Amino acid sequence: MRSDASEVYRRYLSAVMLHGHAGARACDLGATDLYALNILQLSGPMSPGRLAERTGLTTGPTTRLIDRLEQAGYVRRAPDPGDRRKVVVEPVGEPAELDRVLAPARQKIGEILRGYDPEQLAVLFDYFTRSTAAYQAAAEELRTTRPGD
Repeated sequence: MRSDASEVYRRYLSAVMLHGHAGARACDLGATDLYALNILQLSGPMSPGRLAERTGLTTGPTTRLIDRLEQAGYVRRAPDPGDRRKVVVEPVGEPAELDRVLAPARQKIGEILRGYDPEQLAVLFDYFTRSTAAYQAAAEELRTTRPGD
C-alpha cells in the first residue's frame, strides 16, 4: 500500500510541476520566473536578495529573472519603504495572461474540490498547510547543509 501511495503522490507532484512548466511556457516565461512571481504574489514585495533566497538562485540569475519579469510587466522595482537607498521587487496588479492560461486547470481543480464535504476539505487543507511547512523546512535544511555533513 505504501508504494502505491508514494507513486500516486509522485504522479500528482509531477503533474503539478508539468502544468507549471507548460503554463510558464505559454506565457513566454521560464518555470523559475513563474515560481518567483508566485512567491511575490503570495508573500508581497521583497528585496532582490530575499527573492534570491526564496528561489534558491544566486544574485546574477536573480537580477536577470527580475529583469525578465519587469520587461513582461509582471513586477516592478520600487524604493524600499524602510530604506530609500534599497529597492524591493513587487508584483504589478493581476497577471491577466497567466490567469487566462491557468484558468482551465483551476476550474477543474475547483470542480474536484466541490465534490468533497466540509470535513474532507478541512483534512485536505490541513494537509496542504502542514505539508507546505514541512517542504519549506526541508528545503531550508538542504540549502544550509551539504550532503555528507
